[in-house]
Amino acid sequence: MIKKILYFTIILFVSCSSDNDYIPVEGVYEEGEELSAGRLTTRLLGSNAFDQAVPGLPEQTDLLFFVGNSLFRQNWVSAPASTTARDGLGPTFNARACSSCHNKDGRGLPLEEGQQFSLGFLMRVSIPGVGINGGPLGVPGYGTQIQERANLGISVEADVTVRYEMITGTFSDGEEYELRKPIYSIVNEQFGSLQGVLTSPRVGQQVIGLGLVDAISEQDILANADEFDADNDGISGKPNFVWDVLKNGESLGRFGWKANQPNLRQQVADAFSGDIGITTSIFPDPNCPSPQNDCFNAPNGGLPEVNDRSLDNIMIYNSSLSVPIRRDFDNPEVLKGKTIFRDLKCNSCHVESFTTSNYPFNPTLQGVKIRPFSDFLLHDMGEDLADNRPDYKATGKEWRTQPLWGIGLFQEVNQHTFLLHDGRARNIQEAILWHGGEAETAKEDYKKLTKEDREAVIAFINSL
Repeated sequence: MIKKILYFTIILFVSCSSDNDYIPVEGVYEEGEELSAGRLTTRLLGSNAFDQAVPGLPEQTDLLFFVGNSLFRQNWVSAPASTTARDGLGPTFNARACSSCHNKDGRGLPLEEGQQFSLGFLMRVSIPGVGINGGPLGVPGYGTQIQERANLGISVEADVTVRYEMITGTFSDGEEYELRKPIYSIVNEQFGSLQGVLTSPRVGQQVIGLGLVDAISEQDILANADEFDADNDGISGKPNFVWDVLKNGESLGRFGWKANQPNLRQQVADAFSGDIGITTSIFPDPNCPSPQNDCFNAPNGGLPEVNDRSLDNIMIYNSSLSVPIRRDFDNPEVLKGKTIFRDLKCNSCHVESFTTSNYPFNPTLQGVKIRPFSDFLLHDMGEDLADNRPDYKATGKEWRTQPLWGIGLFQEVNQHTFLLHDGRARNIQEAILWHGGEAETAKEDYKKLTKEDREAVIAFINSL
């Protein structure tokens, strides 16, 4: 039985400088902190922890959740096909289903050495300059994403390969660590050279809680922005303003690794177009950049291939996915780690909580205190993580703060713990050690901690 109120103090000492200047800190359980999605938190754990609907959906919405679930998981086939409800794949694509990149509603896999492609991995490309409506400028012949797979008789665009270099380092207590640095190559280009273009590798993120993020008011996200670091704390959260197709104007970006999508509906439609080659009313044109004539002239599965009713059903599914309850939240080591996490100022970017606002599409999600551990703003993460590819207002060194909720369940749900935008980090500690830029001080202070305190921080993050 979950304890409703538990207060205790843990006195510990955190090394904050090389001269061993220690300060006392304390950790306490805060009532309700285990409820990552507030009253909409799912209590089901295990391998299916990410595919649960928020409790309290109206009956009709609950039924459509399962319809949307089916659409999310179905494999699309090339047109024409007897199964007209699911034809229209490609002609070029990265995946056959939404769930290919978000297995069990979790994370995709990074590209590994010797692989031709990986489910959940893709490579964004562009050339210097600004494209239509302020976005990245697509590469002639390829657009903004490499399609490594294609229907029969259609040419793939290119292949992406990777090799890893190992980087070693040492914590202040002498323990050594090792990081792997990915080096990508684009080969077998079919529509002109891609050497020297701007690239950005991406891995599919977990899709839990997306409706709750969509329901946060723009005002509440912007309240944490400090683009020019007016308070001189070294943290300068910056909003990305991107093109909203339905609005036909700019909106605050909140989805994607660079916060380059303004809302969940456009995020879903863009994934259909870019990843599966499926058209919607939002993106009705085939994803076949000139001169890919065989692609452009290939049969389609209807115009659009996903109608608005089906898009609504997938939106019901994606917006209604809950977030699992935290584990070991009242464990002394976890509470100790929470205090150190805050002392390191990790929560300056990984903002702990918001309260959702009006959300007419799915009113069940309104007025809920959620704990995503993200500010959904852009931050300079330093040269080591830079892709050097701008995306609207995001520079080549800036990334949206990744929500941490559910992170401790990746191993059970997806059988891996690869993290960061391209999956280079093999675990939470490696992800911390890749931080730079605005997070450089926090990373260096983490490296000065004792092994016991480092393990406490990891235990806290794993509890989220």
